[in-house]
Order: sequence, then structure tokens, then C-alpha cells
Amino acid sequence: MAAFLSCLLVALPLHCAGQTNLRSPEDIQIYVVNTNFTLSWNYTGNDTNVTFSAEYRWFEDTETNGTEWKGLPGCQNVTCTECDFSSAITEYYDMHHVRIRAERREEVSPWSSTFEMFPYFLAQIGPPGIALQSMNGVIKIKVSPPEENQVQKMWLTPLDFKYKLVLWENSSNSEFRSQSIFPTDIIDDLAPDTTYCLKVQATLPLELREGLFSPIRCIKTTRKVNDLLCATNLRILALNMEFHLHWTNQYKQHVSYNVQYLIGYLKKLHDDYSVKWLNVHGCENITDTQCNFSSIITATSGSYYLRVQAINEYNRSCLSNEVKVDPLITNEIGPPGVKLDISNALLHIQISPPGGSESEVMRDYYDLSYQVLYWKNSSNNEEEIKVKEIKQTIGSISDLTPSTLYCVKVQAFSEAYNKSGHFSKEECIKTPGATFVIALIAVFLVAVPLVFALYQAYSKIKYVFFPSCQPPLNIEGFGGQLFSSPYLLTAEEPVENCSIIETIITEEVNQTVFKDYKHSKQSSRDSGNYSNDDNTSGSKVSEEMLEKEAV
Repeated sequence: MAAFLSCLLVALPLHCAGQTNLRSPEDIQIYVVNTNFTLSWNYTGNDTNVTFSAEYRWFEDTETNGTEWKGLPGCQNVTCTECDFSSAITEYYDMHHVRIRAERREEVSPWSSTFEMFPYFLAQIGPPGIALQSMNGVIKIKVSPPEENQVQKMWLTPLDFKYKLVLWENSSNSEFRSQSIFPTDIIDDLAPDTTYCLKVQATLPLELREGLFSPIRCIKTTRKVNDLLCATNLRILALNMEFHLHWTNQYKQHVSYNVQYLIGYLKKLHDDYSVKWLNVHGCENITDTQCNFSSIITATSGSYYLRVQAINEYNRSCLSNEVKVDPLITNEIGPPGVKLDISNALLHIQISPPGGSESEVMRDYYDLSYQVLYWKNSSNNEEEIKVKEIKQTIGSISDLTPSTLYCVKVQAFSEAYNKSGHFSKEECIKTPGATFVIALIAVFLVAVPLVFALYQAYSKIKYVFFPSCQPPLNIEGFGGQLFSSPYLLTAEEPVENCSIIETIITEEVNQTVFKDYKHSKQSSRDSGNYSNDDNTSGSKVSEEMLEKEAV
């Protein structure tokens, strides 16, 4: 009996024991295009009359505890393996969980694995809208951004979109042509009377996102009318931020021109910019085929578009093709100024930035460096040209050869824009010779002793003729004469008087003179003329000498 009951329990269906034979859905996927959400899955069971229902929950932050599961609108009791739940998702930057199960009457399968998603990061850019017009051999295209007419938008900044065009001839062996376009643009360089097909893709380059292509559209081109009135061959010559537009005139009669420009960012808008072209000041109603439009370049970071309107004597006009100007890219770097000097066995190079010292744009925006080329200018054609790169506007070159002509030219370049400028005018300078240096040393060796000898002679002469000390008083006032130097004799020196006395007077007279001298001396002493001891001693010596002579 126990064995029978055991076999009976084994034979009973599982659902009678609270379980089910229904399998859980597998391979859960969610596709998001713009704000359109689609849930899809696979079901491997062979059951019939099976439906599917999904649940979701979402979190405003990373905390997931306490959030309840809710039925997913649009995905309840569906019979196929996909459903649209776009109306349920309104928060595109929050995390969402989705799960699904199979159902049949009261039977339900276990829930599938949970699918986690951040809608914005899962979303794909939808196809843009396009409108085409064939005119005068070209195709005019207008692109509308994805979600243009939707209230709920995944992409909040349509101006961030860039558009990629793929174009080909509608033939069996045509080549694809790809290019970037603006929301409103002209596709030219097309064969006349030819059917072209195209598609457009919206992208977000900063986020590395590429959207879905638009549906393929085809259109036939027309023949282009060659109007001789139109200006052709537009080209821009720019040097050191001076911009000139040149063009070619095909019209043989009187014609005047208006040069017009458009600020580049206006083309990125989805509005019609055809009425926003402006005339370049100074290039209105001109007959010349060139125009200086430097005055309109007020910002170096943006771009500009130029065109020429030709007007004949009957007031009929024709617009040329457009030409684009990116100031820092279109501009060419001119030659810098160079000055050379030699000192201390070094060749000094002073550089003036292209455009002059007042050109802040050339100096600041390009972040210029300089390439210096220098060589010996000799009859030997195999002299090596050496290169030196410097960041500053001052540099020097060493290891120079004496009595040699060195030549230099300099080129400015910008690594940021991968742009090299024009070379400067060649400048040359000759280094001093070795003989010159030897001559300088010889002159120095001769000059030093000569200067020393002159100085010594000057000192002696000054000492003799202009002494710094005064002679003693007894010499200074002797004989009533003032002496400026003790070494010079005057015309009335007392020695001469003594010699006269020695030759013409007798011994008796000498004694009388000696007595008279002593008396005169005593009188002088009494009168106070000789008051110091030195003078007294000097007088005694003189008396003794006179007495000896008298004897």
C-alpha cells in the first residue's frame, strides 16, 4: 500500500504540488531609440496560450532598498516576444530594473533575470529628417534634427549634432561619397541630369555617438547655367592676419561687386541664414577684383564665409560660390625680423616676431618657436648648414671661427597648428680675426709701461714745481725774497754778495764788517725778528764761518 501511494505521488503533475512547467523568458534586451523603448526576449518553451508580463522599478539615487516592483505599462499580458513601454519611462538619467515572466491562466513561470539600464546611456540617436531641392546643377538639402516635433526629448541640445552625408549615383557600379554637412547646405560638384541617392546620419562627436541613417532619398540634378556675370575662382591670401579676397572676372562689360560675409556659427543653426549675409565695409560697389576684409575678423576661434555678388549695368546680379575662412588656419606666418651682433666670441641673434611687435595674435595664439639656420659663407659650397631651435626671441651661437663670414636666416613655426612660416631675409656678419686680438694684447703691453713712466714723470715735476710743503721761515725771508722752491736760485742770491766781499775788501775792513754785522744782528735780536732757537743756532754757525774767513 505504501509503495502504491509513492508511485501515485510521482505520477502527479508538478503544478498540483505548487510548481509549474512554464519556463522563464531568456535573453532580455531593451532597445532605446531617442525616447522610444522596446523590450524583447526569447522563450524556449513549447507551451501554447502563453502570455508575458513585465515589471519595473526605478531609483532616483544608487540606493535600491525599499523600492517596489510595478507592472510595466505596455508590457502586460502580451502574446509576442516584444513590447513597447515608452510611456512608462520619463527619467532618462536614473537607473531602472526590468524583469519578465511567462503566464498561462493561473500558472506563472519564475521571474527572468533582472535587466539594469540607464536610459540615456543605452539610447541610440534616431534618424534625422531631410528635405531636398534640385536647382542649377546642385542639390540643396535641409536637415531637421532627431526628435524635432516631440515633446519628450532624449537629446536636449540639438545644436550639438553634426551631420554626415553619404551620396552615390543611382547606378550599378557607383562609388559612395561621404562628407560633413550643415543643417542647411548645398551639395555641388555633381554631374548634370544624373540621379543621386543619399542618406544622412546625426552624430554627437563629443560623446562618440553615431545615430541611425535617415531613409534613402533619390533626386535628379539639372544642368547648370554658366553665367559669365558671376565672379569665379575665389581665393584667399592671408599673411600675418591681413586677409585679402581675390576673384576672377569673366564679364566683358561694366560690372561692380559687393563682397558679403556670414559668421560661421549661423550655419550650425537650423534656421534659414540666407537673409543674414552682410556686406564687407569698404568692399561695396567696387570695380576691383580684390578686397581687404581684415576688419571683419574680430574673433580668431570662429569661422567666416565669404561670397561675391556681381551686378551689371542692368542691375542684374549673380552670387558666386562661397569660400570658408578659419583665421588661424587660413593665415600664413610671415618672415620674422633678424638682427645680428658679435661679442665675447658669441654670435647673438635678436628676433622680431612676424607682423611686428604689436601683433599680439601672431605671438600669443600661435605660441611661436623659431628655427635658426646658420652657415659659413665661403667659396666652399659644401659648408654644412646648421639648425638651432629656440623658443625665445633671443639666441646665441658659440664655437665660431675667427675671420669668418657667418650668414643666418630664421623661420617661425607653430607646433599647435602644424604651420611653418616664411624665412627671414638672409643676414651676414664677420667674426673678428686672430691678428686683431694679438694687436689688442700688444697695445696693452706697450701702453701699461708708458702710462706708468708718464705718471712717474708727472709726480717728479709736480714735486719740484708745486711742492706740497713750505720752506722754513729763515730761508723763505732771507734777503727779502720769497722762494717758491728751495732748489731754485734767484738773481740776487746772498752767495754772490759774499764772493764780492771776499775779493775786494781787506782784512781790516772784514773785521769792521764783521763787527757791524754782529751789531746789526744784536739789534735784530733785540727787536724780536729772530725769536726761535733754531735761528739762533744758525746765526752762531754763520759767525764762526765768518771769523775763520777773516783769519
